[in-house]
Amino acid sequence: MHKAVFVDRDGTINRDVPYCNRPEDFELLPTVAEGIRLLNEHGFKIVVVTNQSGIARGYFTEVMLHMIHRKMLGDLAGEEAFIDAIYYCPHHPDDGCECRKPGTGLFHRAAAELNIDLAVSYIIGDRLMDVAAARELNCKAALVPSSEPELTLAREGRHTGADFIGTDFYSAAAWIAASADILVKRDS
Repeated sequence: MHKAVFVDRDGTINRDVPYCNRPEDFELLPTVAEGIRLLNEHGFKIVVVTNQSGIARGYFTEVMLHMIHRKMLGDLAGEEAFIDAIYYCPHHPDDGCECRKPGTGLFHRAAAELNIDLAVSYIIGDRLMDVAAARELNCKAALVPSSEPELTLAREGRHTGADFIGTDFYSAAAWIAASADILVKRDS
């Protein structure tokens, strides 16, 4: 079985543009490529799990979402950073689906399809819903807050439920890489 890092997209990998609906609006955040490359080097599968209700709302199509994801993959590949898979929820928040985070449907699907051991996997996200999904899955959670209320909670040192709170993507990736190294040494 594989270890993985599940990564949120908007606000974690890229600048959060409300309902990003064009490839030209997609912009990687600083340190993301470097962090993903570090995780690649430590043998983690990198799996993007993202809510994309803009599809259900009619703001963009699945075809456009795939074009945005091709840009993301290309931008990362240009920095020698690679994503293994992308899973997305196209539903409206009111639909009650199990794939919309903090639901865990997409994580379980990815784990089954990619032979991932959730017990040795991590989630990096910018919102408390990502942390909630990690708690439900028994994964470790790294929070890299990009907006309220997460920024306020982190600034005030209040409990978020995260195992790690970072200032940017690379800090979360470095924490995961160090944690993985400790686990390997303990298992040796």
